[in-house]
Amino acid sequence: MTQLALIDAYQTFLHTARSLVVITNEEDHAKALGALEQILESAGDTWDDSLNPLIDMLSRAVEVYESKDEEVMAFVTEAQGLPADIALLRTLMRQYKLTGSDLPEIGGKAMVSKVLKGERALSRAAIEKLSARFGLRPSLFFAEPVR
Repeated sequence: MTQLALIDAYQTFLHTARSLVVITNEEDHAKALGALEQILESAGDTWDDSLNPLIDMLSRAVEVYESKDEEVMAFVTEAQGLPADIALLRTLMRQYKLTGSDLPEIGGKAMVSKVLKGERALSRAAIEKLSARFGLRPSLFFAEPVR
């Protein structure tokens, strides 16, 4: 491919995907997240998948936009250093607008509160039920905290 053909192909791509690559508002952010989710579902789990550069590009665009959002950055700061299970549980509760009463997989409202405070650990059964409910890998509850 000649240099001019490469530039033309890039300009065509950018014309089509500008709002996904240069995110400037919440609507573009939501579209980029949706597109990224669809692409991730289509991509293989191999290091050489042809969609990986596109995934990297969209992920970086989302990261840049979110790094400028004070609310998102406050959330990231809060989540850093938390045990993975508590951070994931809080994220799920925020994302789905849940209260302690909305998580019967863990137990009653008091048990959810104890888990969120770090006073009680999630049981294996609770992790399995939460994973099934939200379509998550159980291993996400054990990941290292983000630093």
